[in-house]
Amino acid sequence: MKALTILFLIETCLYATASLTHAGFILEGHEHHQAMIAEAVIAAALLLGLISLMLNRRWSRTTALCAQAFALLGTLVGAFTVAIGVGPQTTLDYITHLVMILLLVLGLFWLARTRNPPPRE
Repeated sequence: MKALTILFLIETCLYATASLTHAGFILEGHEHHQAMIAEAVIAAALLLGLISLMLNRRWSRTTALCAQAFALLGTLVGAFTVAIGVGPQTTLDYITHLVMILLLVLGLFWLARTRNPPPRE
């Protein structure tokens, strides 16, 4: 579970960084209010999934799966909007969405193959 926790941490940081980028704090010229909000919400959901994994409870895997699925759905919506021409159309946006989708799919497969932890007393 430790490696999965690290994956969640990487994903959470990636979404937080993307949100800050779209807010204009990291790079100028990539500002996009809707993307900033969406990525902040996804980062928060992934943070909750990360916390649940760290708690190592019976429901931790389910919570983490829900966080990953929510993040993937939101990212696919974002990728679709970029593909149809809504929002920033930069190479950075294309690459970031691709990396996000790959990491989330990896996390979902990993969680699907992981068993629930034994109950913690």
